[in-house]
Amino acid sequence: MAATDFFTVEVWTPRGLVTYYVLFVMRLETRSVHIAGVTTAPNGAFMQQVARNLIDVDDGFLLNSRYLMDRVTKYTDAFRGHLDREGVKPVRRPARAPNCNAFAELFVRSIKDECLARMILFGEASLRRALREYDSHYHIERNHQGVGNRLLKPVDRICSTNDPIRCRERLGGLLNFYYRQAA
Repeated sequence: MAATDFFTVEVWTPRGLVTYYVLFVMRLETRSVHIAGVTTAPNGAFMQQVARNLIDVDDGFLLNSRYLMDRVTKYTDAFRGHLDREGVKPVRRPARAPNCNAFAELFVRSIKDECLARMILFGEASLRRALREYDSHYHIERNHQGVGNRLLKPVDRICSTNDPIRCRERLGGLLNFYYRQAA
């Protein structure tokens, strides 16, 4: 089962402050997240392309998912129909029930509190870079209580407790990961 939702980010551009919509999908079992798209106008054409990308036969994020929970009005009938034809049944959550999508809501809170709310973003490129860096941090370096306080994609390291502790910084030190350097 997977869940999907949008969150918004304010970005400074030459035209002034612009609201970007970020669409993400989360596998509930593993808590892994995929940023499915970033746009200023989540219209039908954008949603159709996202649906095609999510169920792509080679590397679609929803390949092994049977259900996708959603609630947003931006999910068009064509979007839901495209997923349904490919075997991913969209399940509508009840209105005003954030607990039905608690893991996705927690991800939004995490990415905003740990990263986006602490940055002033200038242009779409800086937003995409921040999302990319947070995605790597979230999957490789950040512990998750919901899965036994483990890393989602641990990197194998052979080290001892005597090895020196190192720090990997992302986004200028906004996101930090401490580890022991392998021998």
